[in-house]
Amino acid sequence: MGPTATGKSALGLALADRLGGEIISVDSALVYRGMDIGTAKPTAVERRQVPHHLIDVADPADAYSAARFREDAITAMQAIDARGRLPLLVGGTMLYFRALLQGLSPLPPRDPALRARLDAQAAVEGWPALHARLAELDPEAAARIQPRDAQRIQRAMEVATLTGQPLSGLQSRQPGPPAPWQFLIIALIPGDRGRLAADIAARFDRMMERGLLEEVRALYGRDDLDEHTPALRAVGYRQLIEHLAGRCSLAAARERAVIATRQLARRQLVWLRREQPDQVLEPFAGGVAEAVERRVIEAAGRVAG
Repeated sequence: MGPTATGKSALGLALADRLGGEIISVDSALVYRGMDIGTAKPTAVERRQVPHHLIDVADPADAYSAARFREDAITAMQAIDARGRLPLLVGGTMLYFRALLQGLSPLPPRDPALRARLDAQAAVEGWPALHARLAELDPEAAARIQPRDAQRIQRAMEVATLTGQPLSGLQSRQPGPPAPWQFLIIALIPGDRGRLAADIAARFDRMMERGLLEEVRALYGRDDLDEHTPALRAVGYRQLIEHLAGRCSLAAARERAVIATRQLARRQLVWLRREQPDQVLEPFAGGVAEAVERRVIEAAGRVAG
């Protein structure tokens, strides 16, 4: 696990080759078909080289939750294990990792009618106004959510409205049982944050050169998708939709996307520090795959012993 743009996918491919593994994507955007360039989805060649799971398993119009990920990941792990292969969980969606490793607290399902009302309120008042209201209902959740993070504000407001209890309180309850495996948790944490910031900007520019704007335009042009669709709230897609909607220039959308991606990386790093990984590695150093391989072999020996 690690923040965006730290080479997780390349490391996963190298480890799968070394260890006889198959990759399970832990990424809330890679699950969606048609979202390829902006998610840095593995290429067709890479997916032929190493089997990948939980990629292209949902349409962008569909909801895909942490609970569904947990079920799908466990099913994939069981199948990989039955083939005598090693499941390699690779990605940066920390909520999905936590759902798998620790189980999930009981939360109400989505309520489309309530979400539509919240969207309508936000269209009139703005998401910062709803964030201020959330701060009254659930100060702890509001402190963790940015004032313009529409998806998370909406979910926190939805839970508080449906249950009469704050989301933060429900999340603190004892979760369901974790997945029945022993996990070796490897975290990629870069020491050079300046290099990470530069790499994020350079990667977004490469995505634009590969046709990201056209990819977003095709999705935004679908009758069953709009800017409030959760899939299209993904970093990069959301900012380019603002441009396509005529609210900002392409240069401004690019700048906003890079800034949002850097903010995402910072949030991922905060999550990583809480997870207490078994090993922390510098992604920009050499020999990362070899170090992980040694740790996996050592862990397997302890389990066998």
